[in-house]
Amino acid sequence: MRILAIDYGDARTGIAVSDPTGTLAGEAFVIAEWNPERAAEKIAAAARERQADRLVLGYPKNMDGTLGPRAEKCAALAAVLREMTGLEVILWDERRTTVDAHRILSDNGRKTKKHRQNVDAVAATLILEGYLASL
Repeated sequence: MRILAIDYGDARTGIAVSDPTGTLAGEAFVIAEWNPERAAEKIAAAARERQADRLVLGYPKNMDGTLGPRAEKCAALAAVLREMTGLEVILWDERRTTVDAHRILSDNGRKTKKHRQNVDAVAATLILEGYLASL
């Protein structure tokens, strides 16, 4: 079962894709898109191209577990993606993934200025790895 994980953002959306067995994180990339409808279309296209069986969408809860406006945007995107793809969309608690992604990039010698190019893909990979570990 191939799983596609999504770290949804206003300008950039990180995507990470598992191997065909749904065991390991593999490919990761960023979709640059400001328009939510076009972002959803590009995510759906990526899922089709990679023959994803399930989508895991980062669900940004506040540190106290409450939901804010960002979580509402993600829930709305989940509904659109379910409609576009016909796939199950799992909302996955993504607290601290972006912070951890920045730390990983820094620990690997990436300059802070260059984090913007990769941080969303790394965050999507962390979402995917967390989900795969839960299975």
